[in-house]
Amino acid sequence: MPELLPISEIIRNRRTVKPAVMDADLEIPRELIDELFENANWAPTHGFTEPWRFKVFAEGERSELAQTLQDLYTEHTPEDQFREDKWEKLGRNPLLAPLVVAICMRRGDNPKIPVTEEIEAVACAVQNMHLTASAAGLGAFWSSPPILDTDGMRNFLGLRDEDYCLGLFYLGWLKEGENWPVSSRQPVQEKVEWIVSKSMGK
Repeated sequence: MPELLPISEIIRNRRTVKPAVMDADLEIPRELIDELFENANWAPTHGFTEPWRFKVFAEGERSELAQTLQDLYTEHTPEDQFREDKWEKLGRNPLLAPLVVAICMRRGDNPKIPVTEEIEAVACAVQNMHLTASAAGLGAFWSSPPILDTDGMRNFLGLRDEDYCLGLFYLGWLKEGENWPVSSRQPVQEKVEWIVSKSMGK
């Protein structure tokens, strides 16, 4: 079997790191940020549509994003479902991470390619980014509140009606004293089924 340890270790060590444990004052080197986007750019893409688009919020722009999220939540949430803690979290999280990336999907012009495949391509690009971040010890968190799928958010990000904002990707180094998260998975054997042709038994 070919040597797979380095990539396997990176994949299995990847974790969701919430903004609450990120240090907003620790700068992320531009070279590392560029590496994340370069690796994202090599995700699989049907028809070479390359639908992934990334809108980066840093420094003061994070406050503008935070305010927009709160405004959209207030606008689109019925009064009886409004939660003060969610509203506060939407305004707080962008300020806890030094960098927030809006993950966007630009719909291609080829109608033969289903929109689901464009979304899947973007998800693959984000996985490439997440694995690259983990390999560098950089925390990452993909958040997807429902308000991202609104005309208000599309207008804020400069997207077209047929495009999507699929999430916010928070990036940051862990605060001093915080440990890399641990996790577990159920045995993969429970999720794999080898299909045997019925004719094999004849």
